[in-house]
Amino acid sequence: MAFEIGTASAAEVMLMAKWAAAENWNPGLTDAQAFVVADPRGFLIGRMNGEPVTSISVVQYGKAFGFLGMYIARPDARGRGLGYRTWQAGMARLSGRTVALDGVVAQQDNYRRSGFHLAWTNVRFEGAAPDVEAPPGVRIVDARDIPFDQLADYDRRFFGAPRDAFLAAWISLAARSASVAVRNGDIVGFAVLRDAHAASRVGPLFAADGSIAIALVSSLARERAAATIAVDVPGVNQPALAWAEAAGWTPSFETARMYIGKAPEIDRSGLFGITSLELG
Repeated sequence: MAFEIGTASAAEVMLMAKWAAAENWNPGLTDAQAFVVADPRGFLIGRMNGEPVTSISVVQYGKAFGFLGMYIARPDARGRGLGYRTWQAGMARLSGRTVALDGVVAQQDNYRRSGFHLAWTNVRFEGAAPDVEAPPGVRIVDARDIPFDQLADYDRRFFGAPRDAFLAAWISLAARSASVAVRNGDIVGFAVLRDAHAASRVGPLFAADGSIAIALVSSLARERAAATIAVDVPGVNQPALAWAEAAGWTPSFETARMYIGKAPEIDRSGLFGITSLELG
């Protein structure tokens, strides 16, 4: 049997998203369309006799950073080393860069053997959408009405690398809404809520404080009529974990943020929810 690894087509990236949904990772319904825009060459597919059986995303950001995700072997292709061969091909594409991933906790030891070190854990909290108003002096507006350079600069504070093409798609696609919190003319929060297979996903969720974060989630949930939401809260921000617990949400899933190389400098205190397990 012939096994080959190559760049995924746009249709195969959509297939990778379906595989992620089958693993109960609950990606947004239209996330894959933004993934393709982020780095069209950053998605690898392993094909057995021409049929897709393994995948990995190895998206390059700027000149020095990369994010690894969507590392999946189809269940009937597991235990044959095909996934690891796909992993090696993906890591080769990110050679020389700082590389990050949000992997399932059970795979931490395997990632360590590949040179990754643990930075923090992400805890997915799920629960009923809140219904609160914005704090005094804070306006919540559509993110698409904000000058894009301002939004991209704000996003970079919390992500650590430029991702303009991805960000433009992420706020604009169907089956989602994006909002920004503004106070005295300055951006003090940014969030996207997108429809998903199960609970509606919130990410990113950046905010100056918990009252702004919860107001953003509440506004987006009302706009999309979302009854249940899910946020991947970084354990590196302990007040954010306490904030999610105070909202009455329940931990349902955990991942490990790990890096090869020096982690980017970011504003961790304002990071209430990561954008995507697949692309960071």
